[in-house]
Amino acid sequence: MSIGSSYPVGRSTPGPHPARPLPHARAAVPLSLRLLAASLCGLLALTLTAVVFVRTYPGQWWDGALLPRAERGGGYEQRTALVGPARTVLAAFGSPTLLAALLGAVLLVGVLRRRLVAGVVGVGLVLCAVVLAGAVKSALPRPDLEIESSTTHNSFPSGHVAAATALLLAFMLVLPGWARRWLAVPGAAGVSVIASATMIAGWHRFSDALGGVLLGVTVFCLAAAALAARGDRDADGRPDGRPDGGSRWRGLAGAAVGLAVLAWALVVVVPELATSVRRGALVAIVVAGASTMFLVGSVVFLVRSTDFAGPLPAGRRTWPRSSTGPQKIS
Repeated sequence: MSIGSSYPVGRSTPGPHPARPLPHARAAVPLSLRLLAASLCGLLALTLTAVVFVRTYPGQWWDGALLPRAERGGGYEQRTALVGPARTVLAAFGSPTLLAALLGAVLLVGVLRRRLVAGVVGVGLVLCAVVLAGAVKSALPRPDLEIESSTTHNSFPSGHVAAATALLLAFMLVLPGWARRWLAVPGAAGVSVIASATMIAGWHRFSDALGGVLLGVTVFCLAAAALAARGDRDADGRPDGRPDGGSRWRGLAGAAVGLAVLAWALVVVVPELATSVRRGALVAIVVAGASTMFLVGSVVFLVRSTDFAGPLPAGRRTWPRSSTGPQKIS
């Protein structure tokens, strides 16, 4: 009579298996590839915006409904007391002296933080955004679809908005992570003001302002991907720059606060906007501002703690060491 279990323990006991890596230890996608994917998404969104709003009847109609012309054959300048301040903002931002000073500030911060290459790339991405905006406006035809509130003059995308977006993001290449969070919200609000000024002054349509933001974000992601591919690493010591739970929630909370501040500024700080601007223009301004905050906040969150420096020498790398050390085999 056999006593005990009837399972064939001796013959089927599995041997030792190699330890499986924990989920957090899996290799993350490199930052350069994530930025490249973000740039492709931005390019796709920019292309779709151009096709829908420039080449199709519904898109041209919506642009005309949001910002209608004064009359048949007239301009797009809005009938509001904010036209004068809008022109002042555009004239100030379009000053070559101010632009040169801001680009010089990008280079200066890069030199002070020993990130000269990042500073040069930042200046280059601003100039590239301006050139691309002008090239697209010249090459993209706008068909006459017989819409009363539309013209065949193409102004997509806005060069002012593209330059403002690229300039803000250029500082993200040379500033440390903590400073980017402080600059992102007021900087995006400034870009929103410039986008609103172009629409109020009748320089651009809603789609032009949105296209300018998308163009600036796309060029920034390409520039940042090129810098990250040179061997950049996370400022906190993590080579893959993956976010932890706390930083993810802080980023989402910051985005929510930014949208709330923008809405408060539009309704409280500038009450004339809601009373003197037509409903369509007000919708265009609010949507353009919210889109700017979202797009800028997304790319800032993507590079939130990345230090865009050159690759460190082999002897100076400080990769985390294993706490177990080598095991002695006896």
